[in-house]
Amino acid sequence: MSNFEPEIVAFCCHYCAYTAADMAGTRRISYPSNVKIIRVPCTGKVDAIHLMKALEKGADGVYVAGCLEGDCHFKDGNVHAAAHVESIKKTLETLGWEPERVAMMRFSAGMGEKFAQAATEFTEKIKALGPSPVSQATSKAV
Repeated sequence: MSNFEPEIVAFCCHYCAYTAADMAGTRRISYPSNVKIIRVPCTGKVDAIHLMKALEKGADGVYVAGCLEGDCHFKDGNVHAAAHVESIKKTLETLGWEPERVAMMRFSAGMGEKFAQAATEFTEKIKALGPSPVSQATSKAV
């Protein structure tokens, strides 16, 4: 399992987290290439079903990255997203999965270095957990 490279899906708000990721790229601050960013208008648009679908389709970890608390461009979208993340964590526990496979992160547009650091740390955490239960079930069935 030492050569396991996790697939990570990051739902990033257009105004802050996506801009922070873009800033990381502009400043040539690297983060793992296995982090696949999905830009959304606001993290409030990321419903629990989106998180579960990403995991069902084989993501080993999923995070929602939004604006700093109190700075959401759509008032409180990031608060709703955080509630969805907590709900999914409980669901994962019920299923016997590690709730750490899902996370909520917050960034301002100018936090490119912090975005890269958080993406790297999350990837390492998922790497330590190993492949998702969906991946493990699929490989056993083959």
